[in-house]
Amino acid sequence: MSKTELFCEKNGKLHYGHTILTGFGFLASSIAWAIYDPYITKILNRLLNSNEIINGWSAKLNELFPKLAEFAAANGEDVATAAGGITLVPLFIGIIMTFDNIFGVIFQPTFGKISDNTHSRFGKRRPFVIYGAPISAILFAIIPLVALKVGSLLATMLFIILFVFVMSLWRAPVVALMPDLTPTELRSEGNAIINLMGGIGSALGLVAGTIVTVIYCAVTGVNKNSPLFDEYDTYPYVFLLGSIIMVIGMLVILFFVKEPDSRIQIKAEKNQIADEKAMKKAMKEAAKAEKAKLKAEKLSKDERKSLVFMLMGLFFLFCGTNAVTTFFALFADEILGKTTSEATIMTTAFAAASAIAAIPAGWLGKKLGRKKTILLGLFIFIAAFGAYLVTQNMGIDALSGALIWVALIVGGAANMFITVNTLPLVLEIGGVDKVGTFTGYYYTATFSAQIATPIIYGIVRMFTGTYMSLFYYCPIAFALSLLCILVVKHGEAIPQEIIDKVEEENAD
Repeated sequence: MSKTELFCEKNGKLHYGHTILTGFGFLASSIAWAIYDPYITKILNRLLNSNEIINGWSAKLNELFPKLAEFAAANGEDVATAAGGITLVPLFIGIIMTFDNIFGVIFQPTFGKISDNTHSRFGKRRPFVIYGAPISAILFAIIPLVALKVGSLLATMLFIILFVFVMSLWRAPVVALMPDLTPTELRSEGNAIINLMGGIGSALGLVAGTIVTVIYCAVTGVNKNSPLFDEYDTYPYVFLLGSIIMVIGMLVILFFVKEPDSRIQIKAEKNQIADEKAMKKAMKEAAKAEKAKLKAEKLSKDERKSLVFMLMGLFFLFCGTNAVTTFFALFADEILGKTTSEATIMTTAFAAASAIAAIPAGWLGKKLGRKKTILLGLFIFIAAFGAYLVTQNMGIDALSGALIWVALIVGGAANMFITVNTLPLVLEIGGVDKVGTFTGYYYTATFSAQIATPIIYGIVRMFTGTYMSLFYYCPIAFALSLLCILVVKHGEAIPQEIIDKVEEENAD
């Protein structure tokens, strides 16, 4: 099957039905991470606060550096902890929450590149999803059982590591599915659909806790406001619901998304070479042609500069967004007095706004340009988060209480303006033959940020004594991202009429 048959209507427009089906792979991935960040941080908070080793290290730190506790107390930190002062728990939560990103940086580019060269009856990308998603789903369901029923920090860490490892094997291939089968001029629109599906997955993950809580209370007869209710009892069912939807997403990819069987092309090429001598000659010529092709495809100095600054911009962007997704449940608990399920309802507003903004973001990327749309999203992010921070510091509680919702909703839309257009921009710089490789570069930048930011912000939180510092950290990261992306000069889609014109001139 050709790209046109799969993702274009006969009039050259995007085939929304096929693209939506492809988005089920990203939906499956997104629901896992939407549940993972808020619930794993709360699970780790409980396990680490009751861990004798962590409390012992914290006590030793307070003994060696008593001024740290004084500094933390001056900044509002509650130092009456089991450690007898400042606690290392936020730092260790940050470190553990980087594991998925460390594995992403190490394995996603590798498996993106491997998928470029994979040949099977399922195509290049689908085998990774078909095998990776079910294994991830099983490991995902086991994590809360080990953490809360067994209560073992070591066993919990083992299953977290196994889960994030398997997830890293199929994320780049599933993301590469759409650009693989979509003409370059339609990729922003296609990416909008994919991110819409991801937004739906995130929204499902964020409301999963509320759905499970309602069902749990109805079945057990325990009111959620009763002292008998423990929200941690619902966590295994939340993870199980996420696992089921992950498997459903995989099944859609298996039965309804068809990639070309690349083995057919290889067989045809082999049949064209009749004897061993001709084969050797053809292989030699092919090697020369491939070498010349790679040389011709080498990025220019300006393109490399645009790529580097685009990846730097992505790094700072994800430093900001990942800090929010990782620590918002703890921020909501400390600053807003919300439970985990209530906090996830708030972040559902972020995901819902992202989903709604996906199609307009793709349209803006096509009409206004990818770079301008990304910059617009960053400006909105900075303004929304900054407005909440100012009103909170001024003590205008009623206004700041409303603006936190505004920041989440407007920030969700802004996030989609950025996300929809960044991957197509990076892939445009790389070219059509390097989709898997440049998808890997994209995720190297984003996952590097997600490795760095939980540790950096964990240290910031440890010394500032409040999760309110989250709303200082994020706007600074967004501003740095904006400055980097201003330098980018490449990556806009080339209109199809120009491509056709060049091809006609070359044919003449």
